Amino acid sequence: MAKQISDLKLGILGGGQLGRMLIQEAINYNLTTLVLDPDTDAPCKHIANYFECGSITDFDTVYNFGKKADIITIEIEKVNIEALEQLEKEGKHVFPQSRVIRLIQDKGVQKQFFKENNIPTAPFQLVNTKEDIRNSNFSFPYILKQRKDGYDGKGVMRINNVADIDNAFDAPCLIEELVDFEKEVAVIVARNSKGDIKTFPMVEMEFNAEANLVEFLIGPSTYPEALQHKAEVIAKNIASSLNVTGLLAVEMFVTKNGDLLVNELAPRPHNSGHQTIEGNYVSQFAQHLRSIFNLPLGDTRCISNAVMINLLGEKNHNGVAKYQGLEKILGIDGVYIHLYGKKYTKPFRKMGHITIVDQNRDAAIQKANFIKNTLKVIS
Repeated sequence: MAKQISDLKLGILGGGQLGRMLIQEAINYNLTTLVLDPDTDAPCKHIANYFECGSITDFDTVYNFGKKADIITIEIEKVNIEALEQLEKEGKHVFPQSRVIRLIQDKGVQKQFFKENNIPTAPFQLVNTKEDIRNSNFSFPYILKQRKDGYDGKGVMRINNVADIDNAFDAPCLIEELVDFEKEVAVIVARNSKGDIKTFPMVEMEFNAEANLVEFLIGPSTYPEALQHKAEVIAKNIASSLNVTGLLAVEMFVTKNGDLLVNELAPRPHNSGHQTIEGNYVSQFAQHLRSIFNLPLGDTRCISNAVMINLLGEKNHNGVAKYQGLEKILGIDGVYIHLYGKKYTKPFRKMGHITIVDQNRDAAIQKANFIKNTLKVIS
């Protein structure tokens, strides 16, 4: 681009915590940021140079917003693709490209992409009705996923028997074989328009089974180097096959027999990369900006062991958020607090995250467990 990065306007569709952290990084580049979000109290509202309250799924709203920016990016996939396609036709830069977002919006198309490109993934079948589900050849139990609009554990259910089908989603879905996995891992890969590609070291995730959300993340992984290398190669292959510009989070299962299966993709900064802000030489947010502005990619190596905890709203608490135990954890070395600027809490809502860095992995995990039991978001 002929213009310097600080002369460009970055439009972000979605004003949640990912947009907020992206803006926090963009400030270091003197970038002008514009945000569109339907929430009048969105986390980005007070730190963006321009904030517009409006629908990110409405054609006219997204199109008119996009015309104000030089480069448009996303922090959530559920956006109006047709508007982005029109903006691209008119010469606007949209990263990730609208065709990539379209593919990832539909989990069925995503799985077919894996199959066509020999990317290892669990066996699956596409279904449109409950009757299709009843007629499937899959053995119980299996996983049923809505093809569109599922996120943060929503739109996913386990089907244990025939009776469960009565309560199944009545929408286009995919049936997926239940993977007996040992651990869920993730690799974030970045690619700029020149085709330069870099991966962040693989991280391991622990889930909150009740909320079906990542609760605990540890990086770097302690799996054998050969497996980590294999995961990074898979992530690079996906980014190259998609010809994507920007970040791509690749979530994978490590099976009990040591294989890797790709679960899902996210074409944006991701929950599995928050620890990079303090734990790596370059953060995922800085790397995303480098990617979409076609700049040299940063050094992704880990500086230290890092554990990230998602700070979720407590059960049975709805209302103005209060952070119980904050002072206690601020007395611990290597603790970094990121609150997302959300005024109201509700059960399992992502209200922030905490990163703990320590050269001693066990010490970092021990601190993380203490924080998890001490810091609570209540109302």
